[in-house]
Amino acid sequence: QVQLVESGGGLVEPGGSLRLSCAASGIIFSRYRMGWYRQAPGKQRELVASIGTGGSTNYATSVKGRFTISRDNAKNTVYLQMNILRPEDTAVYYCNAIRLYGSAWSPEFDSWGQGTQVTVSS
Repeated sequence: QVQLVESGGGLVEPGGSLRLSCAASGIIFSRYRMGWYRQAPGKQRELVASIGTGGSTNYATSVKGRFTISRDNAKNTVYLQMNILRPEDTAVYYCNAIRLYGSAWSPEFDSWGQGTQVTVSS
């Protein structure tokens, strides 16, 4: 059974940085494309970054140039380095494996972790 555990969130001032981690278990981690999602209050969960099995990355337009996704297959962990944070980055951040269904990326697993809260405020 897959287990995803996110950590590293917190309260940070605009312009600051945070590094999120997501530890996965119960899967052969290296075989999956991994993604970071976020969900702000009253909004749908959105995919902000993903990294393929070979290290290729994709980013939502809103975070491109500020966020960097990486992975360590030896540790079954995916990271999200977030720089130049903005108030609109405030959300609960989640990770999941992702898969292409038709023309859209969708989460692989129905089971989600508890997420980690990121709050950007002065």
